[in-house]
Amino acid sequence: MARFNSFQEFYPYYLSEHRHPVCRSLHYVGSSLVIGVLLFTLFTQQWRWLWLLPVIGYGFAWLGHFLFEHNKPATFKYPFYSLAADWVMLKDFLTGQLKHKMPPG
Repeated sequence: MARFNSFQEFYPYYLSEHRHPVCRSLHYVGSSLVIGVLLFTLFTQQWRWLWLLPVIGYGFAWLGHFLFEHNKPATFKYPFYSLAADWVMLKDFLTGQLKHKMPPG
């Protein structure tokens, strides 16, 4: 895995590791559920549910990598860039920008 000095350098690599549409979909499901659980926790003040956030977020994403992409999640080497890239990828998907940002290949 290459060394990245900025998020701008990392993001194209991150997208190249998420070519399979089912893998990306599992990331979107996990991220959406994280938002849902976080909102539920904040509104109900049932703080015990917060432990689910990393389990849901990473669980869905890692299933996508292990079952569909057959690669090692970037989060193991670049945890902060990877976490940020999950949310940027979701934003790019929701705004229709993702197909223009996906690297060729």
